[in-house]
Amino acid sequence: MTQQTLSVIELQILWNRLIAIVEEQAQTLMRTAFNPIVRESGDLSAGLFDLKGRMIAQAVTGTPGHVNTMANSVRFFLEKYPLEDMHPEDIYLTNDPWKAAGHLNDFMLVRPCFHQGVLVGFTSCTSHLADLGGLGFGPDGSDVLDEGLFVPIFKLVDAGRLDETFMTILKSNSRVPVEVEGDTYALIACVERGSTRLSECMADIALTELDQIADYIINTSRERTRDLINALPKGTYHYDMRVDGYDTPLDLMATMTIAEGEVVVDFSGSSGRSAKGINCPLNYASAYACFALKCALAPDIPNNEGALAPLVIKAPENSIVNAQYPAPVAMRHVVGQLLPDVIFGCLHQAVPGLVPAEGTCCLWDLPMRGGYAAQDDPSKTKFATELVHNGGTGARPGKDGLSATAFPSGVMGSLVEITESVSPLIIWRREYRQDSAGAGAFRGGLGQVLEISSSENAPISLFAALDRVNHAPRGRAGGKNGKAGALILSNGTELRPKGEQVIPAGERLTVLTPGGAGYGDPATRDPGKIAQDLDFGLISPEAAAADYGATVGATHPKNEDQTR
Repeated sequence: MTQQTLSVIELQILWNRLIAIVEEQAQTLMRTAFNPIVRESGDLSAGLFDLKGRMIAQAVTGTPGHVNTMANSVRFFLEKYPLEDMHPEDIYLTNDPWKAAGHLNDFMLVRPCFHQGVLVGFTSCTSHLADLGGLGFGPDGSDVLDEGLFVPIFKLVDAGRLDETFMTILKSNSRVPVEVEGDTYALIACVERGSTRLSECMADIALTELDQIADYIINTSRERTRDLINALPKGTYHYDMRVDGYDTPLDLMATMTIAEGEVVVDFSGSSGRSAKGINCPLNYASAYACFALKCALAPDIPNNEGALAPLVIKAPENSIVNAQYPAPVAMRHVVGQLLPDVIFGCLHQAVPGLVPAEGTCCLWDLPMRGGYAAQDDPSKTKFATELVHNGGTGARPGKDGLSATAFPSGVMGSLVEITESVSPLIIWRREYRQDSAGAGAFRGGLGQVLEISSSENAPISLFAALDRVNHAPRGRAGGKNGKAGALILSNGTELRPKGEQVIPAGERLTVLTPGGAGYGDPATRDPGKIAQDLDFGLISPEAAAADYGATVGATHPKNEDQTR
């Protein structure tokens, strides 16, 4: 059949339909996943690629760390498996951190898409698995092989036949074998759904190949992104940020050059790789750096090969943001998710009033397990789970920051009910953290207070990798800093922000997530907003007086329907 030539209107309609297809992929993965961080929090990605391995559509549901690493990953699969050898029912898999999503706990799948017997493209997806053995999901490994089962690119499904040997090995290397098996099948369902829907779409409009639509999407997105970059002031800008690190602080440094048709970010000067698993492969560092640039400069352009092409990210090998194999990388998010604030620091110099103040940025991710240590009571429930919670974002030019919100990751917080249904944990308290937001003309978003213990009066192993504990988010344009986070036991002991630690039986853990920093001079804040914050208990009278010079009580009528 001869390929028809589509009009611009038809191409635009088809583009929207492809985005709908990958969104259905993502929803399929969320509905079928076993792991709550995927099913409830959306820690995943789904995308569609052409025969050259170029991403032409990605689901809105998902995270930048998955989407933007996936954007460059399909090419690795094509290097291993020639197009002519592919079968309509093949599916490939890897969790290689340097070829997939940056650490072993993320599985990436790729499935060739055939239409009328002809290979036309690929569907792909990524999601987080709870446990792959090793030391467990934490930062204490000395190399990547300490961190779990390393799976190179291989054929998970060969012409429709699942590799049962691999599935046996996978389950034997996990503390939650049923969950990882179910999540692998959910990933398979995701790429199969995308492949089916793509073929149906092509049949509807008598399309036989994707070359024209792929070129249209990529070229249109690239040129529009370049146009937006060309409207910016040319120049070179610098910003640095000191963060907690593991045992000692780390420095994240960036030099941004806005040139004709491209933005180049160089992380030279950043700290060297860590001995612990907080290192970033460059693919993951690039994913979040590009996401920050997209949010600020081209938020309305769909994410694809063309939209990402003008954004160039560089870093010296074996720096903390370009760690080489076999560096430990399990908790790479604790550094990678801080990079948008470094990017925004550069952009603020180029275009004042464009970007927010510093926020929490990295997830407050609390992997916990119990019942596996030799000293544990064998009658207690064995479990391995991961609680995901968030701090406040930085205040925006013209708006307050968002409270308890995942930016830049997009991973929604763990639901209390789900946590308690999949583990012997009780969440006694979850509420906004009063006075945690940095003051400003626009205040930062608030952090959270959580109180957690075992329902079985048993010890809990915590594998923390948190930041913004020793170095709080910094204000911008005269705004004040947000409040740093903390982990505190009910006996008053303050836990370290990183590394394996034990919550003793009978103790409760209080989690204080950081607050976002303020934007603009606090003296210029609208008095009505100060009164409203007082009414809702977001700030105390003492903080109102200290930060804003407020001398009167709250007068704003309380809205009983507002969620606090």
